[in-house]
Amino acid sequence: MMSNQKKIDPNLPNKLTILRILMIPLFVLFFELSSMNMNYFWAFVMFAVASFTDLLDGKIARKYNLVSDFGKLMDPLADKVLVTAALVCFVADPAALTPSWVVITILAREFLVTSLRLLAAAKGVVLAADKWGKYKTATTMVWICWNLLIMEFALLGNIGITLHYVLMYLSLFFTVYSGANYVIKNKHMFKN
Repeated sequence: MMSNQKKIDPNLPNKLTILRILMIPLFVLFFELSSMNMNYFWAFVMFAVASFTDLLDGKIARKYNLVSDFGKLMDPLADKVLVTAALVCFVADPAALTPSWVVITILAREFLVTSLRLLAAAKGVVLAADKWGKYKTATTMVWICWNLLIMEFALLGNIGITLHYVLMYLSLFFTVYSGANYVIKNKHMFKN
C-alpha cells in the first residue's frame, strides 16, 4: 500500500536556516542604501521573509522529525544575528527612534541566555527555549517589522509612532522577563 504522505527534503529546515543567514547581509545592505528608492521597505521585506523562515523551519523540523544538531546550533544563532543586525542598524539611524539602552538591554539578555546554554552544554544538559522566549522573539520581530514600515511610509502618523513605542516596550518587557525567568529556572547551573 502506498503512503499518501508527501516526501520532504530531510535538509529543508537547515536550508531555510542557511537562507535566513544569507538574507542578513541583504537586509543590512537595503537598510544602509539611503540613496535607493524605498530602501527601508526592501529591508522590511528581507527581515519579514527571514523571520518567516524561522517560523517555517521549526514547524517543518518538528512535524517531520527532522531536528538536527546543525539546526539546534544554527537556528537560534541565525535568529540572534538577524535581530542583532536590525537593532544595530536602528541605533545608527535616528529615524528608527530606538534608544541605545533598549538595544543594550536586548543584547545583554541574549549574551546572558547564550552563556547559560553554553554552561549547561558543558555539563551535558540541553536548555530548551520556553514560551516566554518565544513571546520575546515574536514581539521583537513584529516590532522590527513595524518600525521598518513606519520609517519608510510614516504609517498612521503619531498613532504609528505610538504603536512603535508600544511594540518596543512590549518586546523589552518579554526580553527582561524571559531572561530573568530563564536564569531563575536554571540557577542550579551556576553550582559546581
